[in-house]
Amino acid sequence: MSEPFSVRVTVRGYETDTQGHLNQAVYLNYAEHARWSLLRAAGISQAGLVARGIGPVALETTIRYRRELLAGDEVDVTCAFEWGGGKTFRIEQTIRKSDGTVAAEITAVGGLLDLKARKLVPDPREHFKELTTDPGLFGL
Repeated sequence: MSEPFSVRVTVRGYETDTQGHLNQAVYLNYAEHARWSLLRAAGISQAGLVARGIGPVALETTIRYRRELLAGDEVDVTCAFEWGGGKTFRIEQTIRKSDGTVAAEITAVGGLLDLKARKLVPDPREHFKELTTDPGLFGL
């Protein structure tokens, strides 16, 4: 299996809390940034999704904090899709310091929302297959 998609982020001082470590909410921003970066790398834009009448939705997110991150730390944020047979998919993400230390693990459950019906589409994998220029980025 190939390495998961990854983006590098530098922790900025204004993202830290009074203890000097990365604020808990910012981990979600980093995860979201990696997901949208993967979509863009795969040739999928927000405008393209809207034009098709669908949009990604987060249904559940779990963060496991492993090590603190400080201003100036460089981290790699991975993103790997896992497909089941239903309306949802999982996204596994790791935030890893440049020395290899795992700072956080994020597991998310998502789906694709039909923007008119306001319901999840039956097979999100097929929509991603049709939209992407690089199915390998989604493990397809």
